[in-house]
Amino acid sequence: MPFTLITDNMVGWVMQKRMVNKVIVGADRILISGHVINKIGTYTIAVLAKQHGIPFYVAAPTTTIDSKSTVEQVIIEERKPEEILKICRCKIAPEKIQVYNPAFDITPPELVTKIITEKGIVEPKPENLKRILEV
Repeated sequence: MPFTLITDNMVGWVMQKRMVNKVIVGADRILISGHVINKIGTYTIAVLAKQHGIPFYVAAPTTTIDSKSTVEQVIIEERKPEEILKICRCKIAPEKIQVYNPAFDITPPELVTKIITEKGIVEPKPENLKRILEV
């Protein structure tokens, strides 16, 4: 599969220029509801893909499917403020500035075209994900 590497802040521009024909991301966790928990920025890319009519796929093993948790129960880990306050130990922000640094975000199922697993490719609906787990 041919691909081109870009930085995350180019996503909207290359989509607008029709340089992208599909998006495939991984997942740290997929809820049975179809919500996808993945690294921060995944939701943003999904929104942009939807805006530009580009299919958005999630590829992950079935072991990432969580059949018990609801989206309200998901706790998003926060990373250390220093990760965005410094570059190579050099401070880049004022002292005592408030920092919010989530490690993950949640992409709702209506932004996901299909979920790709080793057991099949399905739309992100509870009945489909339950069926995949039973295979």
